[in-house]
Amino acid sequence: MRSHALILLSALTFGAVPVAEAHITQTFPGTRTESQKQGPCGLTDSVRGPEQVFEPGETITVEWTETVEHPGHYRIAFDIDGEDFPLPNNPDDDFDVTLVDQIADRNVNGADRTYSQEITFPDVECENCTLQLIQIMTTNIPYNSFYFQCADISLRAGGGGGGGPDAGAGGGG
Repeated sequence: MRSHALILLSALTFGAVPVAEAHITQTFPGTRTESQKQGPCGLTDSVRGPEQVFEPGETITVEWTETVEHPGHYRIAFDIDGEDFPLPNNPDDDFDVTLVDQIADRNVNGADRTYSQEITFPDVECENCTLQLIQIMTTNIPYNSFYFQCADISLRAGGGGGGGPDAGAGGGG
């Protein structure tokens, strides 16, 4: 009887521990959702979050933390009208929406896993823009494992400057 109680107590204790989903956490700009596994933005049919306003052609530094170590690299892409992001299959894939590719994973267990990458937005105005960060696992080619984060962006002349007055934190991050 006592052993059954211990088994039940253990099951209740460890069964209640939430499973960590995050593999990357984008800290700037803020992200739409904390979910990451479904493309193109972490959660299928995710709803756009609070906009973050920048200037057309503005240069910012995208910041994120790797929370689960994986061999691979990162890619940052930008779509001026929604979420039309093709998935890379091979290391030499080149898409119009890609701003920076092949950002090396430092493969540092237990050490500082924070990353930053300077990007320059296109010199266009847009209200429905999306910035996408992907962690690409490169254990197999063609690639078949990704983690996604998206930030909802507007590019407006005179409305930017590091996030602008309308900058939001998104739905997580």
